[in-house]
Amino acid sequence: MTMTDNWIWHTERIPPAITALLTDLLGNPLLVDLVKMALSGAVLAGFTAVSALALVWIERKVAAHVQQRLGPMRVGPHGLLQTLADGLKLLSKENITPLEADRFVFHLAPLLCFAATFVALAFIPWAPALQVVNFNVGLIFVLGIGSVGVLGILAAGWSSNNKWSLLGAMRAGAQIISYELSATIALISILVFAGSLDFREIVESQRGGWWIWRAPLVGFVAFVIYGIASTAECNRTPFDLVEGESELTAGFHTEYASIRFAMFFLAEFVNIFLVCSISATVFLGGWMPFHIGNLTGFNRLADLIPPWGWFLFKTMALIFVFMWVRWTFPRLRVDQLMNLEWKFLLPLAFCTLAVASVLVTFGWY
Repeated sequence: MTMTDNWIWHTERIPPAITALLTDLLGNPLLVDLVKMALSGAVLAGFTAVSALALVWIERKVAAHVQQRLGPMRVGPHGLLQTLADGLKLLSKENITPLEADRFVFHLAPLLCFAATFVALAFIPWAPALQVVNFNVGLIFVLGIGSVGVLGILAAGWSSNNKWSLLGAMRAGAQIISYELSATIALISILVFAGSLDFREIVESQRGGWWIWRAPLVGFVAFVIYGIASTAECNRTPFDLVEGESELTAGFHTEYASIRFAMFFLAEFVNIFLVCSISATVFLGGWMPFHIGNLTGFNRLADLIPPWGWFLFKTMALIFVFMWVRWTFPRLRVDQLMNLEWKFLLPLAFCTLAVASVLVTFGWY
């Protein structure tokens, strides 16, 4: 199998009229492909910025309604422009670098956090013909590139020359790396059934039903494990010890201001979208519609919704659960956090993988 078969930029999905125009202007097919890639990257960057703004606003509204209050209401209709106003305010702040900080690493850290999440988003399929990059081992690549984000956190804490930042960074190293094990093994349990690491083939393997229903003993348990572990990976309550505002001021990004702080904030919310989109793709059928038995009317209505609409609906439903959990449960202690991973989640994930392997080996699925 050639590299072209393995790594495909879905630039052919760009409308033919645009392709013809670029061909007339540039002539060289290589230049045309490079421009198409640049266009795809620009669209992805625009989506990343807009989605982060939207998720911050949704988070505030979910928090407000959980706590029986209104949330932002004054800037824009129902407070819709509040996040944009906050972003502009951050951009106008002075960009301060601590005197004793390692300047190069200090400036590089937020870029590492954001770039890891941004690149991983390119591999997520929204629909059969709506994916920036397709790779036949896409899931493993996404898990690998997503792990680079923890390097950004560690670099931010160490380079700041601040004891609170360093403590937050060391917590991040222990927490994120530990919970990545359970999250990865939970995903591998489903890959045993799907028989592929390609996101599109994983979705196609669920044409007969989601894995959480077809193999509930494995699928549902793996879904719950991944949900808990990915919450910890995103540093969300009740696993927000990395930031720990009541203990560490703001954790690893205490010394950051202006655009650099905004990049950490942006990466956090885009990472939430990323892990929820992976969960929707692997466990909930991705872009495939949800059908209910013999309810012909409902099933026909479901088929009218475009594939990307189903994908977005499932992803946003999981994001809502993330936010609901954050404003419901208190923060765990460090020892409770690590005990949950090493004494409960990880052994359970290995058991789930073992059961999945046995079921597939004996041909029961």
